[in-house]
Amino acid sequence: MRKMFLALAAALLAAAPALAAPAPSPEAEVLALVRQFLDSYNAGDTKTAIAACGEQTDIIDEFPPYEWHGTGACATWFGDYDVDAGKNGITDGHATLGKPRHVDVSGDRAYVVAPADYNYKKHGKPVRESGSTLTVALQKGATGWHIIGWTWAKR
Repeated sequence: MRKMFLALAAALLAAAPALAAPAPSPEAEVLALVRQFLDSYNAGDTKTAIAACGEQTDIIDEFPPYEWHGTGACATWFGDYDVDAGKNGITDGHATLGKPRHVDVSGDRAYVVAPADYNYKKHGKPVRESGSTLTVALQKGATGWHIIGWTWAKR
């Protein structure tokens, strides 16, 4: 009886990897990175947000100089955002991603389009920008997915 129990236990242990949760789909991985980027921005964690970006990134956004590209573009964008926000009395910025319209993955490239809202305070008064669109291009490398381009289009 003991041998039978040990054989059953060994069979269950051998089958355990097959019973483990399935790996997330590439679409889920891509969307998780986009959400991580926004969550980090919302928390003021620029280091984590910048880490989601690729070494070379292209950005188009609604404040001057409107376009950033190349090495360190995400870090430069954050610096310019802070300058613009300070100049215009903007605080408490918070971006919310809606249900994606597209999450397309083809090999090591991905494309995400989603509605987004941006809430903030301007000189202490709440402002809500709803119905914007966030479009993100990503590439998968040796260390996983990274954002290589994004645009924010205000409604």
